[in-house]
Amino acid sequence: MGKKAEKGTPKWLANKMKSKGLQKLRWYCQMCQKQCRDENGFKCHTMSESHQRNLIMFADNPGKFMGEFSKEFYDGYMDILRRQYGTKRVLANKVYQDYIADKTHVHMNATRWVTLTGFVKFLGKAGHCIVDETEKGWFITWIDRNPDTLAKQERRDKKKRMDKDDEEKLMEFVEKQVERGKVDEEEAEPERKEFVRADEEEKISLQLKLAPKPSISAVPIPKLIKTEAKDDDDTKSIRSTKSCRPDSWKRKFSGLEEAMQEDMAMKKRKIKEERPRSPVSDREEEDDTWLMEDIVVKITTKALGEKYHKQKAIITKVKEGQAYVEVISTGHKLKLGEDHLQTVIPQPGKPVLILKGDYRGKKATLEEVLVDRFKAVLTFKSKDKYVSKEFPYEHFSKLAS
Repeated sequence: MGKKAEKGTPKWLANKMKSKGLQKLRWYCQMCQKQCRDENGFKCHTMSESHQRNLIMFADNPGKFMGEFSKEFYDGYMDILRRQYGTKRVLANKVYQDYIADKTHVHMNATRWVTLTGFVKFLGKAGHCIVDETEKGWFITWIDRNPDTLAKQERRDKKKRMDKDDEEKLMEFVEKQVERGKVDEEEAEPERKEFVRADEEEKISLQLKLAPKPSISAVPIPKLIKTEAKDDDDTKSIRSTKSCRPDSWKRKFSGLEEAMQEDMAMKKRKIKEERPRSPVSDREEEDDTWLMEDIVVKITTKALGEKYHKQKAIITKVKEGQAYVEVISTGHKLKLGEDHLQTVIPQPGKPVLILKGDYRGKKATLEEVLVDRFKAVLTFKSKDKYVSKEFPYEHFSKLAS
């Protein structure tokens, strides 16, 4: 083999251009983690001393190496599924294509799974994902088992159960009112008898008692009664008394309206009783979303076209879980949800804003990016002293200014 080209020479640059991107899988050695460009190079590599030494190590303990490769493949695949797609239903092959885009990834032929279908079935049996097969292929949905997420879901389910119980009580009350109304109608209705005529020559006369029509003058007209009263300073003040409507003018409510009014009063009492025992703070409502003003985000949705895809924007306003953003490159203003946006990680030394957790809303400085763990070290001021902590990428974003 010839001498290795020095860095910066045309030969070195040509080799770099040839090795850019993914290469053929059949010329890749997973044990040595070496990618060859052609068959001759791969043959030379298999005859090398280092490759033979690695094969001997693999033959001594194959289960150990297979387990390590399988774990690295599983961790990389699940990290992409969790970070990019969350709990959305997505095609398994699409996630796999995103995973192999990194040329240093662990190849599947080095793991204990022969095919992607076998790996997807393993995720379903182990309970890591919800798996279903369609004509288009295998679809997977990541199951979020974070304790905070489970606690929030439990609170939502409890609230739904309470609302359902209130609705059932209201329906039972309405049914009782309807049955009571039917019974009252049956009791008020007079017994009907068959008309039997004793004498056919007797004339029939009907005596109808109609209520007299009220005359206009009979309706009481409200008047303003002015009275003069003397105060201690002998000053006169005029007071007017409001006339009250007669009882015949009051509108009578039906059974359904009375039931609705009682239900509303019962809900108000329940809210007042439960408020001191189970308060819902504004902090919990804020934690449901990571959107905050004056941060830089990246647009991830393709629904707006390639013009805005992967463009950076600044959040100018957050309202009802929606972000009003301004695209930096074009200045266009859009309204997007948090599922269509992604946080932006600046260079070390730049200011960022913490979006989740106990330090939400604090400004910090990015010290170091931990690429292997998808985290970064942030330094911020807490209780009159500077603290350095690790945060995941999705818990902070670059500040606009």
